[in-house]
Amino acid sequence: MIEVKEVLRGWLGGAGLRTVAERAGVDRKTARRYVEAAQAAGLERTAGLVAVDDELVGAVVAAVRPVRPNGHGQAWEALLAREEQIRAWVKGDGKDNKALSIVKIEDLLARQGCVVPYRTLHRFATERCGYRAKDTTVRVADGEPGAELQVDFGQMGYLLDADGRRRKVHALILTAVYSRHMFVWLTYSQTLAAVIAGCEAAWAFFGGVFKVLIPDNLKPVVTDADAVNPRLSTGWLDYAQHAGFVTDPARVRSPKDKPRVERTVQYVRGNFWAGETFTDLADAQRRAEAWCRDKAGMRIHGTIQARPLQVFTDTEAAALLALPQPYDVPVFRTVKVHRDFHVEVAKALYSVPGEFLGQQLDARADSELVKLYHHGRLVKTHPRQRPGGRWTDPADLPAEKTGYALRDLTRLIATCAGHGQNIGIYAERILDDPLPWTRMRAVYRLLGLVRRYGPVSTTREN
Repeated sequence: MIEVKEVLRGWLGGAGLRTVAERAGVDRKTARRYVEAAQAAGLERTAGLVAVDDELVGAVVAAVRPVRPNGHGQAWEALLAREEQIRAWVKGDGKDNKALSIVKIEDLLARQGCVVPYRTLHRFATERCGYRAKDTTVRVADGEPGAELQVDFGQMGYLLDADGRRRKVHALILTAVYSRHMFVWLTYSQTLAAVIAGCEAAWAFFGGVFKVLIPDNLKPVVTDADAVNPRLSTGWLDYAQHAGFVTDPARVRSPKDKPRVERTVQYVRGNFWAGETFTDLADAQRRAEAWCRDKAGMRIHGTIQARPLQVFTDTEAAALLALPQPYDVPVFRTVKVHRDFHVEVAKALYSVPGEFLGQQLDARADSELVKLYHHGRLVKTHPRQRPGGRWTDPADLPAEKTGYALRDLTRLIATCAGHGQNIGIYAERILDDPLPWTRMRAVYRLLGLVRRYGPVSTTREN
């Protein structure tokens, strides 16, 4: 669902399929199928993002539902059968047998009757056979003002929290590629909520949003690292769509993909943190922001030979995207519909129509609403409940069980009265008790007599 939205968002923004696929972390053919399915469902490129609603996404997912549950196709399975041979070709074994290129390996496999796409072979050799391409290091241009922001985590030291525990402090460091102006967010954890909180504070500090974020392979952001098609977490893609930026993760163990922030970690640790005493995390955060603005921002940077804050103010600030609305961090879960017609999301229960009993649903829960999706189609929306709470829509339950499940005395008395006035009066008197729900079983037994003998026989006097 989030993946489809990310592809359609890029396509509606005017980007080509290759660019859209790279940003969304999917194959270009997959991106094309999403776009074609959306067009078949009536989406036009001149439409705005408002056209990408739950109904459209559900139609796209239904049209291009994945058919490869293990994430790989027949080509990958064919390569698995030849893994040892491919590994030997990739590594070589000495003077006479040199390591072969992927192009040559593709040719040799074709001679054996194994014809696979080049990109699949390259990915297979990289992931499973130790293939690493060697290249030279070149200085990469900084790009346009306001375009890129490189992000990295670094360990600073220890602080005592409110409970007196000695805890490790991490710094989320965000460095503008063009101006080198930076922001530091201190946190005790490296969760998705912590990363999003750091980004939200950074947008307020910078006064806008950068168009592209280049993070390290943080687990809350990148769930499946890959040099070509990294897979981003659902929560991060949802936040990126909210703020309006795109994500271009660095490759694993490739610090040169984010060099502007890589050395900054040492600078923050040595110039800001070292030798300082902080009363708590809030005090450290206030001083970190002042340090970013007054010390790091006003130094003469060794590479650009200018003050980062001045360069940012003069050239980058106006190029940033507008500040988004505050983000309500949601919870994403895959939940199962149990036999009681309910699912559990964040330790609260929510009802689901009976047609989905036993099936898996995707849940998105923010502070206001809980949305439940089945294969990308929205099937139920509930107001968010506190842990231990419950929200049941009577329409989701079987009619004969609704009154009992919800302890609806009025409905139960009305059901009895529908079989005759005297039966209704008798049921009302049975339930006339300080704890009426403890008497509901007696009324259900009365209804059983009505079903067995009929209303007339049940009310007949002996």
